[in-house]
Amino acid sequence: MQKIKHIAAMIGVVFLIGMYVVTLILGLTASPATQNMLMASIVCTVVIPVLLYAMMLVARVLEHPKEEPPTAAQDKKKPSNDGKKNSGIKKT
Repeated sequence: MQKIKHIAAMIGVVFLIGMYVVTLILGLTASPATQNMLMASIVCTVVIPVLLYAMMLVARVLEHPKEEPPTAAQDKKKPSNDGKKNSGIKKT
């Protein structure tokens, strides 16, 4: 699992560096379609890292599920008064 994370991180780094290079090249060229491609490149430069971060958060949450609630057998082991004095009322 750790190797996969390292490979994915390296792919992400290469992809982001490529996006920055493309943004720089498009910013320096003068073509009719350059402005649209430059804007798309700038948007992708911001959106892609945000999406990758969101995917990492979701993966972290799915990797560590919450603890299951205690079963009835576990509830019987706990003291019923939680250390408080008995009020004289019997529980049935």
